[in-house]
Formats: sequence, structure tokens, C-alpha cells
Amino acid sequence: MTTAMPVAPQYEDDRTGLSVETLKRAFMDNLFYIQGKFPQIASQNDYYMALAYTVRDRMLQRWISTAQTYTSQGSRTVCYLSAEFLMGPHLGNNLINLGIYDQVQQAVTELGLDFQALLYQEEEPGLGNGGLGRLAACFLDSLATLQIPAIGYGIRYEFGIFDQEIRDGWQVEITDKWLRHGNPWEIPRPEWSVEVKLGGHTEAYTDEQGQYRVRWHPYQVVKGIPYDTPILGYLVNTANTLRLWKAEAPESFDFTAFNRGDYYGAVDEKIISENVTKVLYPNDEPIQGKRLRLVQQIFFVSCSLQDMFRILQGQGLPVTRFHEKFTVQLNDTHPAVAVAELMRLLLDEYGVNWDTAWEITSRSCAYTNHTLLPEALERWPLSLFGSLLPRHLEIIFEINQRFLDLVRQRFPGDAGKIQRMSLIDESGERYVRMANLATVGSMAVNGVAALHTDLLKQTVLNDFYALWPAKFNNKTNGVTPRRWMLLSNLRLSKLIASRIGKTWVTNYDELQQLEKLQDDPEFRQEWRGIKRAIKTDLVGYIQERTGIVVSPDSIFDVLIKRIHEYKRQHLQALHIISLYNRLKRDPNLNIPARTFIFGGKAAPGYFMAKLIIKLINAIGEVVNPDPDIQGKIKVVFLPDYNVKFSQRVFPAADLSEQISTAGKEASGTGNMKFAMNGALTIGTLDGANVEIREKVGADNFFLFGLNAQEVMALRAHGYRPWEYYNSNPVLKEVIDQIAGGMFSRGDTSLFRPIVDSLLNHDPYFLMADFQSFIDTQERVSQAYQNTEQWTRMSILNTARTGFFSSDRSMQQYCQDIWHVSAVPIEVKPYDHNQASQHL
Repeated sequence: MTTAMPVAPQYEDDRTGLSVETLKRAFMDNLFYIQGKFPQIASQNDYYMALAYTVRDRMLQRWISTAQTYTSQGSRTVCYLSAEFLMGPHLGNNLINLGIYDQVQQAVTELGLDFQALLYQEEEPGLGNGGLGRLAACFLDSLATLQIPAIGYGIRYEFGIFDQEIRDGWQVEITDKWLRHGNPWEIPRPEWSVEVKLGGHTEAYTDEQGQYRVRWHPYQVVKGIPYDTPILGYLVNTANTLRLWKAEAPESFDFTAFNRGDYYGAVDEKIISENVTKVLYPNDEPIQGKRLRLVQQIFFVSCSLQDMFRILQGQGLPVTRFHEKFTVQLNDTHPAVAVAELMRLLLDEYGVNWDTAWEITSRSCAYTNHTLLPEALERWPLSLFGSLLPRHLEIIFEINQRFLDLVRQRFPGDAGKIQRMSLIDESGERYVRMANLATVGSMAVNGVAALHTDLLKQTVLNDFYALWPAKFNNKTNGVTPRRWMLLSNLRLSKLIASRIGKTWVTNYDELQQLEKLQDDPEFRQEWRGIKRAIKTDLVGYIQERTGIVVSPDSIFDVLIKRIHEYKRQHLQALHIISLYNRLKRDPNLNIPARTFIFGGKAAPGYFMAKLIIKLINAIGEVVNPDPDIQGKIKVVFLPDYNVKFSQRVFPAADLSEQISTAGKEASGTGNMKFAMNGALTIGTLDGANVEIREKVGADNFFLFGLNAQEVMALRAHGYRPWEYYNSNPVLKEVIDQIAGGMFSRGDTSLFRPIVDSLLNHDPYFLMADFQSFIDTQERVSQAYQNTEQWTRMSILNTARTGFFSSDRSMQQYCQDIWHVSAVPIEVKPYDHNQASQHL
């Protein structure tokens, strides 16, 4: 008789296992052993934290394997420097990317908890102000999904972009305490702290080899502590790192001051240092705000570059190979001081000669420009810059002298070109021009949409383009389909997957297969049903947040983005009033009902933007309760626009408002998210609207307004907004109503700044574009009444947005600028026997 050998038990590790039972067990362990709670006393946040740690455990194995692989292979690495990273909530996105969304939902439900409530429990990290920070987040997601070695470097703001409340129609800023309950996704790395110098003076000397050197004696030193967050790719083992820096004092407590009774002085240095990363982008109108903003920039840039040198040395590579190991992408001008700081580190800390240091720097850095607005191209007064960064100012002067010598050789006798291209603005108070510094010190300069890049080369950086045409290229922005479709619009994603499979999530061009389904009545009906269900969900949210009742059968006409005059939220406001006037005259007018949905934050110091928010809410107060119009118009301003808010609104939109003045918007990414989710666009030929219209087809895009060339021509010939006011009775009536106090309870002064600006200046050409906008909105109303055709257009918008995946953007950056390749990561399965062995 043969005795059967005992079968070894099969183990699924509680930290890596993915079965429902293992997930439930791990969740309860984390509730007990990390949160220190049991169910009877656990709060909703305790449950969220336990779930977050359960998910993070399953990421750590991939994260560590990724770091080990990059270290052992010495992989060339993308270092993405950005003052903002608007990541959004991590939990849902990590579940999607791990491929365990359904298992975790089942596990949580079987434990008797509300899965959706736990998702919404997460505090959103408010580490960005708008599109710039959200773009950086999408790029990190795509880099990990493409298995590209990358580190995102930024600032760990203790208080993020403010929370917004609306009181009496006005924006009120509330402190964003996103860290008050802790952050389960980050791991502090105090052992990798660095020091950043500020102020003081410099001293020249000759070293032992007879070389000219400079020693910087700072007035203040701030310590930077890195906090790491894993950024997981979709269904791959790659987990890259977002490394955010927190400021601390080198010595947090001064015993000498304490012992002499100076109790405040004992902690003064700690308070001063920690203020550096206290809050995202203060109001920088006063000089104190400007100073803090510059300090923030040099702080995170210096910390990040020093960290790169630490990695370089840890891998045994000489500093002269810095540009071979790292490619440093400057996300707008905020990190542009990296050009001077990298030079300083090479020259002063590592003893590299000037020519070699400049070659390394200019072969390491690349610059993305995000704006054509002159006021957004950062300049720093020399007095401020020199007082904080005396050594950097010396280096910039030297870079400038050498650069201008080159310009004089290439363009002899052109004094105007010298003046325009100089890194120092000599007109009036002298300034350091950060865009010029970034352009001179980078190997590549890119715009973020085809039109934007063309205008960049024709206008603000025209002289540099004439000098270095090969340095300039376009990289149209993109957005990640993982968050903006798969997570935000799960119902539509499942419908799409049921017809064309699931591989479109990482091969977004496969959505073109939907085109053949536009003529399938059953598919169109399912598409409409999902859209209406999502709209119904948003109806409940609108009522909960604002008390306004809207109909899911109305057109959801959505304008959500940062509030700014060039984005022209007030043009939509003029349209609403004109439509209201029509309905007051003829309540039986045959037009579909519309719900106008606004959202966005105004910068705290931007008076006109805040007044536009007040105007929108004031119009709603008049229009919404008016029985004469039978509820055909509703105006909603949803407060506190952020990523969580966006995930509710983008999938519910019927019409996407992209109405900025042509030539002003660099790209836009909200326009892509709307189209991706099947909304139709009404817009100008501005930013990426141009490419969206080309891709989805002119018949599926509502175009209006002047183009960029027409705007420039009209401005050159002398634009007179009064003429449009006097010649257009509809426009005149709307302006007169605002000026006459119809929307301000009789107060004729409240909105006078808006009226005066439109009539006397109108820098963003609202008056010129008004009638075209009104006419095109009428086309929208007519199109919406043909339900089947509108559904076809919606399907085609989704089907033709493959180009706007951030995966495509990142592939182009990798190929054309960074010259980096994918590094697949292998994660070995859990081995119980090996795990029990000693190290």
C-alpha cells in the first residue's frame, strides 16, 4: 500500500493576495493593527484608511521591485519637475490599475460596508491649481503604464489649493486641510533629506589647483524631507515614484534661546522654515507673496536636483554622466531656476568646469511652455532674486553674457533682438526672465497643442525659434483614460468593453471600432440610457450641494475650469441672459430645456474673476425661480471644483463649453475629457480644440468665433467694442440689463467693472464673438432635438478621441525629447518557504 505524500498548504500572503477572502482578512487586520480600532468604534475614515493600507500593501511589492530593477540596470530616468501635481483621490485609481476593483468592491460589501462611501471618504490632495497640475498627474499615470522609469518631483503643500464655498453668490476661500486625517499613500524618507541655501552673500576664491571658485555663505538653510507616493501603471508591475518635498528647519528647537527665556525664539526657525511648504501658491501680488513663491521654486528644484545626484552616486556613476542618467523636464517656468541650480551644483559642489557644466545642463533640461499670456511668463525683480539667490544671479549673468555674444555673432547689429532675448529685462525695474532662461538652458522647447506651438514660435519665443529652430517641437497634451473613462465612467466603459473588448484602455485608438456601432439602434439606446442614468446621479448631487432641482432630460451645458477672463465664463453668462429674454417674450418658444452648469475657482486676488462668479450666481437667482419660463433654463454653480467633482461632471455632460478667446488657451485638457466621455464641443479654434475638431469631424463640433489670426488682425486695426454694442440690439439689451441692476437687486454699481471692461476695453473679444456664439448655440438646440443624430455624434466623439490619450503624449516625449525606453518589471510570486527564511 502506497502512502500519499502530504500536500503542502497553499498560502496567499495577507499583504499581496488578491482573493476576496484574503482581502477581507487583510482589511480587518489593518483596521486592528494600523488604525487600532474595532468595528464598534471605527469611523468611516478608519474604514477608508484600513482599505487604503490594504491596497497600498499590494502596491509595495511592485514598487520595491521597480526600484530594485531601475537601480540594478542603471535605467535612464525621466525626472518631471512640476510645482503642481493634482493627483486626485488615489484609492479608486489604484484599484483600477491593480485590476482588483471588482474583488475589493465585493470584499467591502460582504463586510457590510458601503464601497462608494469609502471611495468618496478620501481627502483629495489639493496639490494643484488646474490643468497644469492635472496634466502632470496624467503624465505620471501614463509613464508608469508605459513602463518608463520616471520620478515626479514637486512640493508637499501642507495646505493645498483652497476649498471653495459660495456665500451670497461670492466665492469664499476655506483652508484645504487635506492632511488632517493623515495620508496612507505616502512614505517619508527622512534619511534622504537635503539642505537648501537662501540669501546671504558669495565669496570668490582660488582652489588648490588654481581654479576660480565661488563659496556661498547663506543667511538661511532649509531642510527638505522627501515623501514618496507610489504611482502604479495599469495592469503592469511598474510602480514609479512621486517624490514631494516638505520643508523643515535643520534644527527645530533652539535650546540656547529656550534657556534664556526666549520661548518663541526657541521654535522660530522651525516656523519660518516650515512656512516654505505651508500652502499652494499664495496670492503673490504683495512682495511677501512673490518672495515665498520664489522660495518654493528654488526649494523643490534644489531638493530634486540634489536627490538626482544622490541616486547617481548611489549607482556609482560620475557626475559628468548626469545627462546620460537623467532627463529633466521643466513643467512651465516654475522650475526654470533648475538651469541655474544645476550649474551651481556642478560648478560649486562638484568642481566641474564651466563648459562641461553647461554641456551637461543644456543636455539634461527640457522646457514645456504652457502659456502665451505675457503676464504668465514669470519674471523676478533683480533685487528680490539677488537677495534670495545671490549665487544663481551671478551664474545667470554669466550665462546671459555668453549667450548674447552668440546672438551678436548670428544677428550682428540687431540691438532689438539683443534686448528681447536677454535673460535680463533692462526696461525700467530690471527682471530675470525665466522663460528665456529655460529656453536657453534646455535641449528642447515644446508647446502643448499644434496651434499653441505655432503661435509660440511666431510670438513670445520667435527670436529663439529663429536662432534654434530645431530646438522647438509640439507635444499636444493628453489625458489618462484610466481615470477619465475607466474610473469616472465605469458604466460606459463596460458597455464599450462588451462590444470591442478591453484592450482599448491602453490602446486608445481601438475606440475607432465604435464608429461602426453608431448605426446600431440597440447600441445607441444603451448609450443614451447610460448617459441619462449618469445625469440622474448628477441631478441628486446638484440638489444636495445647491438645493437647485434640475431635469436629467435637459441639455447639460457644462463650463467647468479655472475662472479667468480669457476663458470667458462671462460670455456664457451673456448667452444665458439673451436666452432668458427670448423665453420671457415667448414662454412657448420651442427650444430644449437647458441646465447651465458652472464650476471653477478664482485666484484669491483676482477681483474680476470673483465678480464673474458673483454674476453667474446672480443670474441664477433671477432665472431659476421664474415661473414664466417653465423651468426651461436652470443655472447652477457647483462649488469646489476639483478632481472628485470632475469625475461626476465630465461623464454627465451633453455639451462642453470651450469658449476661450482664440490664441489664448495653450491646449486645454478638460476639452479632451468631455469629448472622451461623449460630450459634444462648442468652441473656438483655440488650443487643442483645433485638433479635437480635426479628429472628431467638423460635423460633430460646434464652431464659432474669430480665429487667432482674425483676433490679431482686429486688435491691430483698432478694436472698438462699443460698435458691437451699438449695432446689436440683443447684445445691447443684455449689457444694459446687467448695468441697470436687473441681476443685482437694483444695484447699478455691483457689476459696473464687468460692463466697463466689456464696453471700453474687452481684451478678450466677447463683444466681437457674441453673435456668432448665440447663433451657434441655436444650432446646438436644434441638433439636440434630433435624438438619434445627437447620439451618433456623441458616439463619434468618443470613438475618435484616441489621439488625446496621455499615453500617446508620453510616447512622443519619450521618442523625440527624452530618448528613454520601457523597462519591464518582474515581480516574483509570493513564496511562503522563502519568506520564512532569515536574511
